[in-house]
Amino acid sequence: MDAIELMMEEHKYILRMLKVVRKACFKVLEGADINYEEFYLIIDFIKNYADGHHHNKEEIMLFNRMVENLGALGEKTIKYGMLVEHDMGRLYVKNLIEALEKVKNGDEEAKLDVIANAISYTELLQRHIDKEDKVIYTFAKRELKDEVFQVIDKECIEYEKNNTHVKDENLLILEKLEEKYK
Repeated sequence: MDAIELMMEEHKYILRMLKVVRKACFKVLEGADINYEEFYLIIDFIKNYADGHHHNKEEIMLFNRMVENLGALGEKTIKYGMLVEHDMGRLYVKNLIEALEKVKNGDEEAKLDVIANAISYTELLQRHIDKEDKVIYTFAKRELKDEVFQVIDKECIEYEKNNTHVKDENLLILEKLEEKYK
């Protein structure tokens, strides 16, 4: 499995978690109390797996190489597209955490902010993943030289070896939440 195939496989896990997020938000919309433990598990998955594990590989191993090797088009595509969307996702998660704390402290209206930020995150990530799978990764495969991809593949394999616990722990979280939100 090469680096792009690995990242696309990770997207499948992230998309599965986005379905869980949507279902958890729908429960709140229907009047259920916020299950803080589950929302914090979702946030842990997002921070540790989607952002920490997956986005680290993209940003450090793939995107940096695209900026270095593909000139102005690579730089614009990455710096003003992909990285901006990664940062927007981080902002939604930060706002989600703040909204959860407000609800916990008695601000019932902040439930709107919980739902708004969680759903905004899911919508952003769904479009972002689609763009990466169909456009960015294809562009990188077509335009980057084989030697550059060999370095990216090697780095990704090494990163995976050193971080298998992150994937394993987060897939357990995903499976646990999926079971609840069938």
